[in-house]
Amino acid sequence: MRVSVIGGSSVTDEEYETAHELGRVLGKRGHEVVCGGRTGVMEAVCRGATERGSHTIGILPGSNRAQANEYVETAIATGMGNARNALVALNGDAAIAVDGGSGTLSEIGLALDYDRPVAGLDTHRIPGLSGIEHVETPAEAVEHVESEVIDR
Repeated sequence: MRVSVIGGSSVTDEEYETAHELGRVLGKRGHEVVCGGRTGVMEAVCRGATERGSHTIGILPGSNRAQANEYVETAIATGMGNARNALVALNGDAAIAVDGGSGTLSEIGLALDYDRPVAGLDTHRIPGLSGIEHVETPAEAVEHVESEVIDR
């Protein structure tokens, strides 16, 4: 399965470690990672996934593939800025959000619009919006999206 991991480019040490562990869990379970390809959550999840032998794909906002973090194996330059968020959400079978700001919020909305299951780790909680399963651990996030994709 290919999982879009979305989250902030500026993170605390704790958020970085959560995303790093998420990458390790995804990699251990044989999933590919799609992300925005830059820093913060994106770097951490790619780092963890590559440590476990998983393939990582970074869909970059700019036109230079070299701007991807060092753990992205396949960098895709779009030149689209934040409009690339739609491609990040679309190219996963599911999405997992870790923390994040307005860009993450847009990707959550896009993932829901594309009917992707979404798990959230310490991310946006929006009253009245259904479709985000808020979980406590990276393993729970992966288990949720796996079960949702299998059930579809």
